Amino acid sequence: MVNSVKPDSGGGRIQQDRPAEVLGSAGLGGRIRPTTPADTAAIARLEPLIFGDDAWSPQLVASELAAPYRSYFTLEIAGEVAGYAGLFVAGSEADVQTIAVAAEQRGRGWGKKLFVALLAEAERQRVKQLFLEVRADNPAAIGLYSAFGFAEIAIRPNYYQPSGVDALIMRADLRSPKTTNPLRAAESAASENEES
Repeated sequence: MVNSVKPDSGGGRIQQDRPAEVLGSAGLGGRIRPTTPADTAAIARLEPLIFGDDAWSPQLVASELAAPYRSYFTLEIAGEVAGYAGLFVAGSEADVQTIAVAAEQRGRGWGKKLFVALLAEAERQRVKQLFLEVRADNPAAIGLYSAFGFAEIAIRPNYYQPSGVDALIMRADLRSPKTTNPLRAAESAASENEES
């Protein structure tokens, strides 16, 4: 169960060029869609509820969502924003900027679905290497990323402030074969679940 990942202090172009149906997840009672400017206030309200002391300020959230080279996706349930995820793309590399799911929606697979939306967007933008940072004290998120082919490549000591928690830096190669390519792993898992 992923509740939050907070890499760097970047990421969030408001992405409006992909139809919501592409990302929909109506079977779970909600949908993942490209973030719009109308989502900014709701995301800023959720940020401290999800990240506590590590939360971005409302001003940083607004500038992040408006920044170039970012793609953000919103989890909407019953007409309300219940989560969001962002990606920063720079040429052939990208960074997962954040994945966040409201407490009452955790444990339902939404964090994984948001992550898969980011993976699909990275592939759409022809990203070759995808990076992320995750709190060293978040074993659920670390397990999810590892299952998608991400490997730990470094540690940033005391990265998350004011708590002083280390950040693990992880990387995945999107050009690799199905067994280690995160998006291929997601597609394989989805097709196996459909066959069961």
